[in-house]
Amino acid sequence: MSPTSSRRSETVRRLPGSGRVWRRAAPLSVLLLAGCATGPPPLIEHLPEAARSAGRLQQEITAVPFHPQADYQCGPAALATVLGWSGVQTTPEALVPRVYLPGRQGSLQPEIRATARAFNRLAYEPEPRLAALLAELDAGHPVLVLQKLGVGPWPGWHYAVVIGYDAVAEAFLLRSGTESRLRVSSRRFLTSWIRGGTWALVVLPPGTLPASADAARYQHAAADLEATGSPAAARAAWAAGVTRWPDAPAMWFGLGNTAYRQDDIAAALAAFQRAVAVAPTHAASHYNLARIHLEHGCLDQAKTHLAAAEDALDALPGLAPLVADAREALARERARPIAPICQLP
Repeated sequence: MSPTSSRRSETVRRLPGSGRVWRRAAPLSVLLLAGCATGPPPLIEHLPEAARSAGRLQQEITAVPFHPQADYQCGPAALATVLGWSGVQTTPEALVPRVYLPGRQGSLQPEIRATARAFNRLAYEPEPRLAALLAELDAGHPVLVLQKLGVGPWPGWHYAVVIGYDAVAEAFLLRSGTESRLRVSSRRFLTSWIRGGTWALVVLPPGTLPASADAARYQHAAADLEATGSPAAARAAWAAGVTRWPDAPAMWFGLGNTAYRQDDIAAALAAFQRAVAVAPTHAASHYNLARIHLEHGCLDQAKTHLAAAEDALDALPGLAPLVADAREALARERARPIAPICQLP
């Protein structure tokens, strides 16, 4: 009943021949790494303040399953690892048809995200920063990463799962390949991660917030889950969103949409009303409120919200045809010999 949220464009390039993918590496300043002469900064400088204050300089998430990978199938193995941690019982073999492309001998990030959502999990991409990676690990969230282990134009692309850090010894712990507990120096890991484009993914049960959550990134992840997962899972994700960002109208809008899909009209109304309370010109929420009131015979309220939606169309011109259709439906209802009775409180 409402406009579909916008999706981020994929910044994926295909390598000639192999079909593998690479992403433009983030500037070193984005990762907050120092130059080659001095090496990466101490991990402790990028730990969450709470971890530093508590002296929590080492972290290992032990309750993470291990799936040794078959040839070229690090994608299914890594995804099975984080899905298993999140509560989904699966195996790399079961995931191969979903994410492994035999002709390319590898997996692409869109397939990995989509498969996580198919299991009703939130697939969240943290910001490409060392601090965001450490925040997730400190919160007990394993992180799926893409590495470039080789050099030159034909690198060894590899998916692994980071399960911990050691800020004393400057090291990371990974489930990687056939290694259940691979310990690598922070310099070596960060170099491979930067070469791989600093891509990372956290797979969480809906309702669990990423530790490094950014409102815009979370909104995209929740909207993607709403588009491909169950309404209940998406509703849990949006409910967590409004708790964390109560003044973000998009979060209330998403919550209202999923409540409506579950026929919880009272909750949908409350969510859309909250959206327009924090953002009076949120056209999509006004439109949805108009439709709900119209469906339940509340013509005066529908007229009010349609007028508000029309006033805000400059920010969302694609909504104009739907508003026009609703305006015609309202006119038909008003033309009936017997006016409908409002069925909403």
